[in-house]
Amino acid sequence: MHYNGSPYRTIWPDPQNPRQISIIDQRALPFTFLVETISTSAEMISAIRDMHVRGAGLIGAAAGFGIYLAALEAPDEAFDDYMQEAARRFDASRPTARNLMWAVERVLMAMAAAPDAAGKRDIAFRTACAIADEDALFCASIGRHGMEIIAAISRKKKGAPVNILTHCNAGWLAFVDHGSATAPIYAARDAGIPLHVWVDETRPWNQGARLTAWELEQEKIANTLICDNTGGHLMQLGMVDMVIVGADRVTRSGDVVNKIGTYLKALAARDNNIPFYVALPSSTFDWRLDNGGEIPIEQRKEEEITTLTGIDGEGVLRTVKLAGENTRAANYSFDVTPARLVTMLITERGLVKAERSAIRRLFPEVGGDAAQGSRTTHENP
Repeated sequence: MHYNGSPYRTIWPDPQNPRQISIIDQRALPFTFLVETISTSAEMISAIRDMHVRGAGLIGAAAGFGIYLAALEAPDEAFDDYMQEAARRFDASRPTARNLMWAVERVLMAMAAAPDAAGKRDIAFRTACAIADEDALFCASIGRHGMEIIAAISRKKKGAPVNILTHCNAGWLAFVDHGSATAPIYAARDAGIPLHVWVDETRPWNQGARLTAWELEQEKIANTLICDNTGGHLMQLGMVDMVIVGADRVTRSGDVVNKIGTYLKALAARDNNIPFYVALPSSTFDWRLDNGGEIPIEQRKEEEITTLTGIDGEGVLRTVKLAGENTRAANYSFDVTPARLVTMLITERGLVKAERSAIRRLFPEVGGDAAQGSRTTHENP
């Protein structure tokens, strides 16, 4: 996608020095566009844990490149032991998103085919690049499939703008390019469909306010920022036509783990007969689990709730306290939306009902690497 009219991905190897990985430091947005260089696996782990990069697909791509950096660091004589320890450290950095460990496992499995450390390092780099390329490709496919939903609503509205509500950021900043929840929006814009996006602020990190609104502005898509608790009111007033969110992990039976507050949006949508869609690449599925309640929910620092960071009237970045000195906070990062509240899942292979049998028909190879290939089919809504 674009920043100031120039195309960017969120992560890429330096073309002059592939031992260095470039990322967009999302903590600086929307105030400063900052490209950070990552040279070690420890730096990549910190970037993932401390939210320099965030979002399911991007965390996966970052972990893939991080394992490659770990392979560069690993001593030849204890290569495999070093890599297993590196994998454990990456897995602990953000425990909820499936894409992270999926990418780590994929790079480790690919490296196992090489007979020596040099070959393993070469495979690690090529696999990490393939993960990033596939993430962008799959998100573009999600956009094409999801655009059909928006187009159908537009026809019913006789060309009036389609009002879409989002939660958190599942845009190109959360993936390598295009995004998941935003990919259909971008595809609809490219198809000339009038639309408008309601952007949840998404406390406590304000990914909607700081990231989604920013990237929609960069792409010249009409949008309005709202408080997290406003969505239900807009639905009651008939001002929301559909909801699209992303996901950090989805079970094989269709339960969705996404940013905290997603469950409440799904409940409001169901009560107001508004379709609720979840957009995700197949790397976000956890093929081992049926029940979303089994997924570990990350809890982060209290300070993310009790403080707020932004730019003051003089252009200085400041952090201020929102609560009293002794206020305690519980900072759950994600919640579980049961499959029964999901209208459809939008994947790179097409639309699918959020139920185990339908998902298995779309991904018959589950139990293997379900992200390989991109056979396009559709389940009827």
